[in-house]
Amino acid sequence: MEIMETFLILAATLSSAGVFASPVPTEAPAKQTGYPVIVGQNGYTSAPYHGPYTGTPTTTGAVKAPATLAASIEPKPPNPTATYYNSQGVPLNPMPAPYTPAGGLGTNGTEPRYMVESDWDFESIALGVYQEYIELDLFHDGLARFTDEEFQEAGLGPEARSLIEFMANQETGHATLLSNMLGEAAPKQCVYNYPYKTVREWVDFMQRVTRYGESGVWGFISHLDSREVANLLSLSISTEARQQLIFRQMSGLTPMNVWFENGWPQSWQWTMLAPYISYCPEGTTRLAWQNFPTLQILNNPNINRVSPNDTPNDGSETVGNRITDPSVSDISKDENCLNQDAIGKNCAPAIAHNRSEPLSYPGKQVFLEWEAPGKSVGPNNSYITTTAAGEPKFVGWSSQLNLTYSPLTVTGENTGYTYQPEGFVYGDDGIINGTMAIMLTDLDLFVTPFNLSMLNPHIVALGLYMAG
Repeated sequence: MEIMETFLILAATLSSAGVFASPVPTEAPAKQTGYPVIVGQNGYTSAPYHGPYTGTPTTTGAVKAPATLAASIEPKPPNPTATYYNSQGVPLNPMPAPYTPAGGLGTNGTEPRYMVESDWDFESIALGVYQEYIELDLFHDGLARFTDEEFQEAGLGPEARSLIEFMANQETGHATLLSNMLGEAAPKQCVYNYPYKTVREWVDFMQRVTRYGESGVWGFISHLDSREVANLLSLSISTEARQQLIFRQMSGLTPMNVWFENGWPQSWQWTMLAPYISYCPEGTTRLAWQNFPTLQILNNPNINRVSPNDTPNDGSETVGNRITDPSVSDISKDENCLNQDAIGKNCAPAIAHNRSEPLSYPGKQVFLEWEAPGKSVGPNNSYITTTAAGEPKFVGWSSQLNLTYSPLTVTGENTGYTYQPEGFVYGDDGIINGTMAIMLTDLDLFVTPFNLSMLNPHIVALGLYMAG
């Protein structure tokens, strides 16, 4: 089957499901230009204004459902239908068609419907739209904000800037795809308030934003009721993963330092994203996810230092006090790894670097400070941070296949410390690495990658740690 014919069949299916607003052509045009994409404010460029919201919110809190059935989801034994086990290595049931093993979802010949199928689906994909819009704006903003000379000083030439521009344009497609699967109630693009002041800080911030964007989707994609939506979403998030890798390279970090990428619940993603949205147009769809209080890592390793362990313990080397704010890049020349020539000390943009001193290590003392709930955050300051947890007792480290706990030592009002845990996933794969979520909890609840959201009622505050 020709590629164009295949595309038109898919387009017709999407159109019949209400996904594309534009008509599907009956024959291929002389030059295929694609279907209309959602554009950001001022075309494909960043928003005309970036800064904090100064008005008064007209509504507050996450969007409510008709009722809430319980304070939390109670742990249960395995699903009683989960009984299949194959110890013979051959199909155990009749095949519905040649070379087609029995089972699978959406494999019975029904026509795909590329629309959300539940409140869970809608709220998850709506969160994804908010994510794609901030990336669309963010990638363009730095390109417009900084001069060619500033990019050159950060080790990023015109070809690197061209790649970032291409990644920004990818977000128009992602935002269009996800919005079309929601329909008229899809969120709209907003106005943002960014923390960075230099090219290095911008790139560092982007590798953090794409981390929670990627991990947030990995966390919910397998729980979607619509397998069709999950299928198309997987095609966009695989691109997001590559963006995160590239921004790590541009930050002078190793692009791949884990064996498994970690998935996060939607409320973690929304907690990290919302503080950077200052204003949304009236009528913009609101989200149901929780906003946790901020956990600040006071000595979060500064990626710009030759010796990251020299990062002060007072929070002074983070640009601001929001969860994913980048490390400050304005440090003395002899301490700045961007200016070093020696292998193991240089952190200029590169395919890969091996650092002589790691960003963090097992046994590292990590100093923490956290906010009380009740803070106004997010679009129009209309969301309120909340927690249902009791007093914090543990620090949870969410990395790779594991949620690992370490004891919290409280030293004062909303201050304390812990030590980075030691351990391995498989072989010599360290259990803690990468740009990762950490949190304060009141309980060391056992959870796995598939039911990580069950920890949410026990989270006191949420943060982002630069483990490597």
